[in-house]
Amino acid sequence: MQTRHLGRRGLEVSALGLGCMGMSMSYGPPADKQEMIALFRAAVERGVTFFDTAQIYGPFTNEALVGEGLAPFRERVVIATKFGIGIGPDGRQVTDSRPETIKQNVEGSLQRLRTEVIDLFYQHRVDPSVPIEEVAGAVKELIQAGKVRHFGMSEAGVQTIRRAHAVQPLTAVQSEYSLWWRRPEEELLPTLDELGIGFVPFSPLGKGFLTGTIDEKTTFDKTDFRNIVPRFTPEARKANQAMVALLQRIAAAKQATPAQIALAWLLAQRPWIVPIPGTTKLHRLEENLGAVSIVLTPDDLREIDRAAAQITIEGARYPEALEKRTGL
Repeated sequence: MQTRHLGRRGLEVSALGLGCMGMSMSYGPPADKQEMIALFRAAVERGVTFFDTAQIYGPFTNEALVGEGLAPFRERVVIATKFGIGIGPDGRQVTDSRPETIKQNVEGSLQRLRTEVIDLFYQHRVDPSVPIEEVAGAVKELIQAGKVRHFGMSEAGVQTIRRAHAVQPLTAVQSEYSLWWRRPEEELLPTLDELGIGFVPFSPLGKGFLTGTIDEKTTFDKTDFRNIVPRFTPEARKANQAMVALLQRIAAAKQATPAQIALAWLLAQRPWIVPIPGTTKLHRLEENLGAVSIVLTPDDLREIDRAAAQITIEGARYPEALEKRTGL
């Protein structure tokens, strides 16, 4: 497995990480615990060193799963988790990045993850009620206390990133990025390049769509988040098959799969990009990891860009209420 540096603050990880959220929520019922523990072991054996979770995944159960699954390999892996989204009295998610809450959150995460230090601690979503300087200051104190190694942010706008970075330098920013969601190219990637911050794309396979295994006839479990995503209506899925067809054409020429081409394309965008595709299946893990060895030439990349520019993606990536919580 190749490795990459996330930004310029010394954090080296495998070129592909493993997003763990789907093991516990959002894509149907939680996966079998023992099967996921076996998947963690398989991932580490294949060179994966970067694992992504959050306190709200489950909530809390995903951190506990990651902690148990990676405990035998703790010194060999980098664990990223997130603070700033909690559960309110009515059971709904709420943003809360008050410094006192962050310091409570870190103690719970450390316990669930069975570790003495969190390698990368992201603010999960910007909290408009708390100045970002206070958030960055709280994480800075945790770093000074030895409870956190690196600071990150998720789905934050560039001005907020700059303000946070001035207080506590950021190691990584996480946002959605793939061939069917390219907004980070407009402002985010140039800013991260300037500041020396790494980039971690989540949903690099378009929530599964870019694998070529989903069409307008696909049905999802009643608990699957994609049931409420505008981009996953049957009409949008039918229209968006054009992007899958593009990936399939490139994949055939490279003796690869559409998923591998989608990931290889991301890896080719910048040397400090580390995608975190999620899966609960060993054969999908192995397929995804195969993307690291695929070389897309400059001509390949130009062909993909030319063809993608002719495709209009139908449907918003989030329901309106969730999109408002992002800083992009």
